Amino acid sequence: MSQDLIAKLANGFKPVPLPAESHLYVDLKAVRADADVYRDLGRKILRSPHNEYTYQLYAGHRGGGKSTELLRLKKFLEDNNCFVVYFVADEEDIDPEDAQYTDILIACTRNLLKELKEANSTPLKNWLKARWQDLIDLSLTEIELVDAKLETGDLIKYFGKLSVAIRDIPSERQKIRDKINPHTVTLLAALNKFIDDEKKQLSPDQKLVMLVDNLDRIVPITRGENRTNHDEIFLDRANQLTGLNCHIIYTIPISMAYSNRANDLRERYDGDLMVLPMIRVYDLNNNPYDQGINKIQEIINKRIRQFSPTKRLETDIFESQELLDYLCLMTGGHVRNLMLLMESAFDHIDDLPITRKAAQRAITQARDVYRRTVEHNQWKLLVNVHKTHQIQNDQEHRKLLFNRCILQYGYFDDEEEFKSWYDVHPLITKISEFIEALENEA
Repeated sequence: MSQDLIAKLANGFKPVPLPAESHLYVDLKAVRADADVYRDLGRKILRSPHNEYTYQLYAGHRGGGKSTELLRLKKFLEDNNCFVVYFVADEEDIDPEDAQYTDILIACTRNLLKELKEANSTPLKNWLKARWQDLIDLSLTEIELVDAKLETGDLIKYFGKLSVAIRDIPSERQKIRDKINPHTVTLLAALNKFIDDEKKQLSPDQKLVMLVDNLDRIVPITRGENRTNHDEIFLDRANQLTGLNCHIIYTIPISMAYSNRANDLRERYDGDLMVLPMIRVYDLNNNPYDQGINKIQEIINKRIRQFSPTKRLETDIFESQELLDYLCLMTGGHVRNLMLLMESAFDHIDDLPITRKAAQRAITQARDVYRRTVEHNQWKLLVNVHKTHQIQNDQEHRKLLFNRCILQYGYFDDEEEFKSWYDVHPLITKISEFIEALENEA
């Protein structure tokens, strides 16, 4: 078997978002409780009155497929007469290990400047001039403040330098925030004047939309009194986050979506917070859920067939149907886990098909990551979640949800009412500490 083919197959499982019209996309609504980004998020924007703006939140496990869905939403909105600014916040702008609202505002400013090329940037130039002496003390710019030379490109460059420093230079991060924090209201006002001018360049019925991705990766930091930095960003600063004169969708951490702050979020943003559930691979009785497993195999098959269209999954790619099913179950219905397990399994073979030994090595490596993630006092909590499919509304459970040790699923009951349920990631259930805690609870 050609090593070149195996390399191509492995690279086909790189865990990156799919472009909007990718032939690799699989419709997962049926195994994700009918989650539909067009209906759940896009429809509110398209149906909103002219000059009224929507501010929506989108949550889900990191690596669960939100970025792919948002890219599809971007294309859908553009096809329906919207001008869309989409950016991935942690690529160039924020450090998810230590982020504050100020960082997000600077990121929005930089990306709007970059994309709204026809707008008059004078309000932002004037804001920058008023702050110039404070900001230049940070030694982050080589731009000379001369009215005739301060062009939009200079503004993009300067706000870019601020974003780079915030993301990559911890020693400068707080200094920048301290300089800008007292002036976020005036920056927001200047940004709105800039946005309003851009809208004059659009057709009368065209809507301006901003999609801010990967804010769900912001790591929770406890601030005391049962509060975190997530509360500071998405609740304390809600008025500013909903203060821009355009439609906005922010991704937020799933741990906040299922916290005692959920009702506050609902009141401060537009409507119900939308959550992308995991693909169901087990039912409530912990039995394999065939429909979900089949969908995961469809994802695998599409990626295999782009390089090898005649090979069968259950014989040519895997040594048996049983092994294929087992690997699908071990993903927990988490798309990025699927990609990483497949990529790792290919790394452990010299020839096709993937053997039980190769798949088990990939699974064991992933399991060891989860073993190191779980803290000593959390094993008993995980056992209780596995038995009840419910979580407690406290920081420990939210931490496990954020770290994907607990996964969230959804379904509709006999009354067609949506229900959330939770389970421990299947990789964890074979860890000795979990097994011991489970036996002690018996």
